[in-house]
Amino acid sequence: MKDALPPLRDVVAAHGLAAKKNLGQNFLFDLNLTARIARAAGPLAEASIVEIGPGPGGLTRALLAEGARHVIAVERDARCLPALAEIGAHYPGRLDIVEGDALQTNLAALIGDRRPARICANLPYNVGTALLTGWLEVKHWPPVFDRFVLMFQKEVAQRIVATPRERADYGRLAVLANWRCTTRILFDVPAAAFTPPPKVTSAVVELVPRAAPLPCDADVLAAVTQAAFGQRRKMLRQSLKGLGADPLALLARAGIEPTKRAEEIDVVGFVALANALKEMRASGT
Repeated sequence: MKDALPPLRDVVAAHGLAAKKNLGQNFLFDLNLTARIARAAGPLAEASIVEIGPGPGGLTRALLAEGARHVIAVERDARCLPALAEIGAHYPGRLDIVEGDALQTNLAALIGDRRPARICANLPYNVGTALLTGWLEVKHWPPVFDRFVLMFQKEVAQRIVATPRERADYGRLAVLANWRCTTRILFDVPAAAFTPPPKVTSAVVELVPRAAPLPCDADVLAAVTQAAFGQRRKMLRQSLKGLGADPLALLARAGIEPTKRAEEIDVVGFVALANALKEMRASGT
């Protein structure tokens, strides 16, 4: 669905918005792709959408044109604010523009009671993983957002959805993401779709929060996965030594063979390890 706003390339030229590498910016001008991403975040008619790093507003326009009730665009690059304001004037009352760093912004507070809410964004490459990790590690779960539709470099997307079957990609990020969400890659986005084109293919990932993840202390799970994957080539009986508990006793309590390596343990196994470690710490063993 198209709007009556000027072509995005003209908007970028008019406002002098050359993409900045240090901000991880790669602008997406392909209206078919932005519309496809927006529709992936649907249904939109009753939804409040948070968008991170909208830049000149390609995806912002698509979300609004596809019927999003309300969009909150968080942008740290002040150069982009006038272009976003023009979109807001075209869709009065439906776009809020927040100048700020998404890593330091309380997104739940921006949403308030406007539910359902979700995040849909072409995330800046340089902070995408940090943003996702922060959203997944919140204390109160499920979060205020019912879905995350996010674009990453494809290699990051593959790490998010990986299982022990994809050992090269499987790591801490996959454990955290799939403990608390169901994940899938929706589609790839070629480098040629961006200006400037990155050196890698991108991919759009959907994460849907689980209403009731397996019970586990997120901080303990983080410690276990950091120890295990920090020395992923070693057997767990070696890599878990730094956790302050006898690794053989810990593995026995979790029901895991001590000769296994981190890449062989699924989410259920890591949750068992984290719960066993918490119990051992509580009992002083």
